[in-house]
Amino acid sequence: MTLLPTRDRFRTIFLLGLPIMGGMLSQSLLNLIDAAMVGSLGQEALAGVGLGGYANFMAIALVLGLGVGVQATVARRRGEGLVGQSAQPLNSGLLIAALIALPISLLCWLNAEHIIGLLSDDPEVTAIGADYFRWRALAILAVGFNFSFRGYWNGIRRTGRYLQILVVMHIFNVIISYGLIFGHFGLPEMGAEGSGLGTTLAMFLGTLLYFLITWRSGRKQGFLRRLPSLIELRSMLRLSLPNSLQQLFFATGITILFWIIGQIGTAELAVAHILINLALLLILPGVGLGMAATTLVSHSLGEKQPQEAYRWGWDVVKVAVLLLFVLGLPFWLMPQLILQIFTQDPELLALGEWPLRITGLGMTLDATALVLTQALLGAGASRTVMGVNLGSQWLLFLPCAYLIGPVLGGGLLAVWLLQSLYRIIASGIFAILWKRRHWADIHF
Repeated sequence: MTLLPTRDRFRTIFLLGLPIMGGMLSQSLLNLIDAAMVGSLGQEALAGVGLGGYANFMAIALVLGLGVGVQATVARRRGEGLVGQSAQPLNSGLLIAALIALPISLLCWLNAEHIIGLLSDDPEVTAIGADYFRWRALAILAVGFNFSFRGYWNGIRRTGRYLQILVVMHIFNVIISYGLIFGHFGLPEMGAEGSGLGTTLAMFLGTLLYFLITWRSGRKQGFLRRLPSLIELRSMLRLSLPNSLQQLFFATGITILFWIIGQIGTAELAVAHILINLALLLILPGVGLGMAATTLVSHSLGEKQPQEAYRWGWDVVKVAVLLLFVLGLPFWLMPQLILQIFTQDPELLALGEWPLRITGLGMTLDATALVLTQALLGAGASRTVMGVNLGSQWLLFLPCAYLIGPVLGGGLLAVWLLQSLYRIIASGIFAILWKRRHWADIHF
């Protein structure tokens, strides 16, 4: 096995993956900008928005898997030569998103204070988090639609559309959120909850742009020409539901991790919000490359070329390892300088220094899991991916994190070391699963 892919394959990976990585980076940068703006309001605001954000992650989790289901099905149809049917999976994704999102939004809006109250005993943190979460819950429908549209555009290898719309959304989000947080541009001063409303407005703007562009160019491929059949809906659910459940349990696990850190202290909770968003700055480009692998693997399997699909998986892993190593160097070399962008509090800077160093190093080792998770989803092995991720997170990491952190007093640093260890174990498991190639026999 060569150290890097051939020039042609490297070029294919980057042409497909670069717009997705750019979109992922812009999404992570947006979270960091929000954290920087809210951070100026104090530790309680930063912690409250962190709790609200992770509760929102749980709320949207059940629609996140639709993006992977749509993308894998679209790429498989194109690999089979059924180009005229390539937008039909999108119709299924949009319908399922609406049926799931609307009741969840209503439930979260009516119970926001109770949900956030389960995660924090601090009344001020709870009040801020509930207000923020209530606004974000209104955008669950937009999130489901946007992920379905993203899956379609990635599946037909026109990832630039996804990047263009995401950049417009994020620019609008930064401007409107800034105005709503601090009362600029004639907007009301809402404080931390203004960030939640700004993000929701940006999500619906993205949905509108996706719809207009897809309507213009996707009608010939079957976009909204007919209602999806029950067979198509069942197929989409079979691909998407395990991934959505995995996302739900992963999001719940992150929220529980946030609760565990909150038992250690409010300062640890505040800095953990910064650290997790900085970690996403590295994770999301890796996931973006993995989403390129989703399309490449699924397309190759549609062409009846399982060996080619196998090679694409490893080639994308090689590129991801190199990329995440380079991106992680600043976290290792100058953690204090990076943390000072978000807080000047000496206590938070001291708490975050070594966990941020560990993040910079650990993401390189996590590259295999990030890519092969998406590659296996492209092959249709969503249940396998769900089992590995849930088992390693819920049976290994979270119980040990609670034991080492709040119970034994290991603190934030010990929890962060344990998190890197569990992701390394997951990378090893996914590498073994990819080498066994059982995924090549899955049909959908």
